[in-house]
Amino acid sequence: MDDRTRWLLEAPLNGVLLKLTAPSTLAFAVQSSVTLAEVWFIGQLGTSALAAMALVFPLLMLMQTMSGGALGGAISASIARSLGAGQTDKAEQLIWHALFIALMGALTFLILFAVGGRSLLALLGGEAQLLDLAADYCWVLFLGGASVWLSSGLGAVFRGMGLMGFSAMIMILGAAIQIPLSGGLILGWFGLPQLGLMGAAVSTICVASLMSMLFLIRLLGSSTPAKLRRFQCQLSRSLFEEILKVARPASLSPIFTVATILGLTALVGQFGAAALAGYGIGTRIEFLMIPIVFSMGTALTTIVGTSMGSGNIRRAESAGWIGSIWAGCIAGGVGLILAIFPGAWIPAFTEDAETFQAAKDYIQTVGPAYAFLGIGLVLYFASQGAAAMTWPIVATVLRFIVSVGVAGIWVQVFGGTLQVIFTSGAIGMVLFGVLIALGLKLGAWRGTH
Repeated sequence: MDDRTRWLLEAPLNGVLLKLTAPSTLAFAVQSSVTLAEVWFIGQLGTSALAAMALVFPLLMLMQTMSGGALGGAISASIARSLGAGQTDKAEQLIWHALFIALMGALTFLILFAVGGRSLLALLGGEAQLLDLAADYCWVLFLGGASVWLSSGLGAVFRGMGLMGFSAMIMILGAAIQIPLSGGLILGWFGLPQLGLMGAAVSTICVASLMSMLFLIRLLGSSTPAKLRRFQCQLSRSLFEEILKVARPASLSPIFTVATILGLTALVGQFGAAALAGYGIGTRIEFLMIPIVFSMGTALTTIVGTSMGSGNIRRAESAGWIGSIWAGCIAGGVGLILAIFPGAWIPAFTEDAETFQAAKDYIQTVGPAYAFLGIGLVLYFASQGAAAMTWPIVATVLRFIVSVGVAGIWVQVFGGTLQVIFTSGAIGMVLFGVLIALGLKLGAWRGTH
């Protein structure tokens, strides 16, 4: 067993979690600045571009959460469990399997969008120029999607080995390139072609390709616990299943999460372009809490997976509780600050009064519930490490039913307002966090060992 794995199994949990979380937090914070910068760039194009962004955002989020969350978490967990059990050869073989699954994921998304993507965008409220803008963005994104899936999967490999620092460094480098590149391609800076909203997709693909190349170069070296060796490319059904047994159920979470956003987007779209644009700003701002929550969650995947691999279930559960408390406090704090001071940040993205009001109403209703969303998200990742996804999936489905189902009935049948939609979304977040925490309390992870 290498020293890094031994440290994961024996060092005090708070210290391990802090050390693993810190570099990823910085990296995801910088990555979030890309999202915020793109919102600002697109906002310069007008309300129509912001509304189109709101249409494509759920599909972008689905690909990112499927590749980096569902599959990425499953990859990290499988590698962490293998290294925790001292099985380095197995970990190296899993890397090859992870790459093949990532490529198949990218191809699947491209086919699905080609078959029904434009119809979906139209169903969400896209029409005329708005629909064309959104469709052009998505075609670029999914045609080049292999780079996004590979960069997410390879980053997960390093996190599974506990090498958060290197993964973070590559992410920060990517963000440093993507912000000016996005600005240039969206607005025509630096002599680049002005592509409008589509420029954001082109920038994403270019940067993901660079990141994938850098990850592969490091894996081919000699300074990682597991390496990418040609002779370890021995594909087997059992190793595919090692990853997919977590990725399959875990994929339901981002599907239902994005289905929740899609459903809410469709409901909000009935109230006009300004409401849709304001909602789009609000949902993008949620990325402010993602850096810490996601980095803490991926750290927990590694800690829990390594602990479960070594048979130390008590340590795995303790890590889950510590991480959920941290995430709840931090995400809740961010939500409250955004809700209390909406006038300090919304004007940076729009000058339209109706759009401002919609964004304000959204964040002041949903922001206080971010604490529970943070708890649910980190325990979702931790549950991947334990290969125990039943409770997170049930919680995600319940969130969808409450956020979209209840809101839809109230709006369509009883003539509910925009505020009803936002309130249902907040209640769904609360139930999501409470139910996953309840599963951990009742010993959901112990049945997987």
